[in-house]
Amino acid sequence: MNTLKSLVMSSAVSMATLALSTAATAQEFTFSIHHFLSPRAPAQTQLIEPWAQSIEEASGGRIAFEIFPAMSLGGAPPELYSQVRDGVADIVWTLPGYTPGTFPRTEVFELPGIHLSDARATNLAIQDLMEILLPDYVGIHPLLVHVHSGNALHFSNGTVEELADFEGLKIRSPSRTGAWMLEEMGAEPVGMPVPALPQALSKGTVDAGLVPFEVAIPLGLADLTSASVEMAEGARFGTSTFLFAMNQDSYDSLPPDLQKIIDDHSGAAIAAEMGEAWNSIEPIGIQRAVDAGNDVTQLSPEATAAFTAPFDATVQRWVEEAAIVGIDAEALLGSARTTIAEYTRQ
Repeated sequence: MNTLKSLVMSSAVSMATLALSTAATAQEFTFSIHHFLSPRAPAQTQLIEPWAQSIEEASGGRIAFEIFPAMSLGGAPPELYSQVRDGVADIVWTLPGYTPGTFPRTEVFELPGIHLSDARATNLAIQDLMEILLPDYVGIHPLLVHVHSGNALHFSNGTVEELADFEGLKIRSPSRTGAWMLEEMGAEPVGMPVPALPQALSKGTVDAGLVPFEVAIPLGLADLTSASVEMAEGARFGTSTFLFAMNQDSYDSLPPDLQKIIDDHSGAAIAAEMGEAWNSIEPIGIQRAVDAGNDVTQLSPEATAAFTAPFDATVQRWVEEAAIVGIDAEALLGSARTTIAEYTRQ
């Protein structure tokens, strides 16, 4: 009896040891993911966490991830691109606009009047045109290039009702194309990463900020602003592109079967879903601003029509800048407009 008991116990210990050994050896790769927003931001809860979980499950635990929000690996938001390029972080989520001029092709989707406020439609258009955009991403492995629903204006005090009201206002810009647009509108652009916006508003460094309502949620902007403005029918003042990307050496370190898992769960596989997620969060942010007692308004159709000239001038400036670096800007612009319009109708 004692012998049998000993054998059972010995077998149980051996099985447990084998299970632990199997679990320990199953995980072959652990990658860091670095971004600049809080762990409660939609970027982490809607994109990064579900994506990481899907990869971990599909790989049978061979790939694992550690997420570092709020720049907890160090550095400032504009450094995220160089961090993933240089291998300081394996994966980052960032804005191409934080490194002006580095992603000249991708900028076409940020231009006013190109993105039509539907993140799903623009995300799918980006995927269709990724082959053209790839020269922007030499040295890194893009996992997803996407947009949000578009930039609204959020004011600490006051508001605007027409184009003339922008004269002299200091407004936070997310990118150089956003800055060009504000200049054409008569405002003074102030470039800064979005985490700096709450303090800039509270200190009066800027009068307003260009961000979507979605980003306003984790930043707590509803409590720092008094008014938010869209154009007629919810049209926005351009948008921002976002880059979810992996260090090329980190990607290349994976065997082909694991690379395939990464690719099968990235890009076109998640573009529509992420667009729908960003679209669905936007009304929640709008309601939060309303609940805080803020004025959320849309400009009249007549006032909105006045923005056509400054928007067109912004687009033309991008065309000229892109042509200087050898991009067929007119062709890319036409493709972006056509493809976004096609997906918007679907």
